[in-house]
Amino acid sequence: MGVRTFGRTAVALLAAAGALVLGSGTAGAAVREPTGPVQPNIISAALYSLAAPTISPPGTNDWNCKPTAKHPNPVLLSNGTTANAYENWANLSQLLANDGYCVFAGNFGGSPGSFLQTVGPIAGTAGQLATFGDKVLNATGAAKLDVVGHSQGGMNIRYWIKNLGGDRKIGKLIGLSPSNYGTNLFGLLTAVQAIPGVPAVLGAICASCNEQTTGSPFLTALNTGGGTASSVDYTVIQTKYDEVVTPYTNAYLKPASNVKNILLQDLCSLDFTDHLGIPYDPIAERVVMNALDPAHAKTPICRYVPPVFS
Repeated sequence: MGVRTFGRTAVALLAAAGALVLGSGTAGAAVREPTGPVQPNIISAALYSLAAPTISPPGTNDWNCKPTAKHPNPVLLSNGTTANAYENWANLSQLLANDGYCVFAGNFGGSPGSFLQTVGPIAGTAGQLATFGDKVLNATGAAKLDVVGHSQGGMNIRYWIKNLGGDRKIGKLIGLSPSNYGTNLFGLLTAVQAIPGVPAVLGAICASCNEQTTGSPFLTALNTGGGTASSVDYTVIQTKYDEVVTPYTNAYLKPASNVKNILLQDLCSLDFTDHLGIPYDPIAERVVMNALDPAHAKTPICRYVPPVFS
C-alpha cells in the first residue's frame, strides 16, 4: 500500500540522498538479466537498490529457463506500492529458483529506471504486468503462470484476472499482506482524504495510494461480484501486526472453495513480522512454497520473527 512510503523514506535517509538513478527499466533483450545478491531483509535490499534500481532479484529473469514437470508453471513476482522488484524480492526469488522454478520479476507502474515503482494508476500497472506475463509464457512455453504478490502486488493482479484475461493465464495467486479491500491506516488515511485538495496532491505523486483507500471506486469495482475467478486458486498470507493494511482483515478475500486466508500467527505465535517484513519472513516464505506446491508442503518452523521497525 502506498502509505508504506513513510517507512521507506526512513530507509532512503540512511543512504546518500543524492543517489543517482541508473538504467532504463527492466531489460527485455538479455537472455539472463543482471541480478543482485540475496538480502536478509527489505531494508538492506532497499539500500542496495538505491544505486541499482533496475537490478533484478537473484535467481530471476533467465529467459532460457524451461519449466519442469514438477513445477510446470513459471512464477511471476509482483511488487508492492513504491517498491522495485529487487527491494521486494531479494530473498524469496532465490529460494524459488533453488527449488527449480522459473522465476520472473520486473518494475512496473513507475518511471523507467526509478527507485520508486508501482505508484501509477493500478489499471495501468496491471496492464504492464499482463504484457510481461505474456512474455514469460511465450519464452517458457508454459500454459499458465503463478503469481506471488506483496501488498498492492497481491491485489492488482486481480484486475488482470478480472479485466485483462488473466483468468485464462494464471493458475495461482498468492498474496502477502495484499490490499484487497484497501486500508484506512488506522483511520488516518480516511481523515486525510477528507481534507480538500489532499487527494489530488496525493494522486499526482502516487495514484495507486488513493485507489487503495478503503471504499475507493477502484476497489469497489474490483470486488464487485466477490472479486475472484473460479479458474484461479487464491491464497492470502497475512500478519495481524500489519501496520499498513488496516484493519489487517482487509487483506482477506471472501470465503470460497478456491480461497485460503492464512494468518501467520495461527501458525506461529512468535512471528511478529509486519507489513514491510512479510516478503522476507521465513515462515511466510515457507507458506508461499506450500501454496505453490501443496503436494510437497512442509510444516513451517516456528521461530521468533521481529518486525522490520521495532
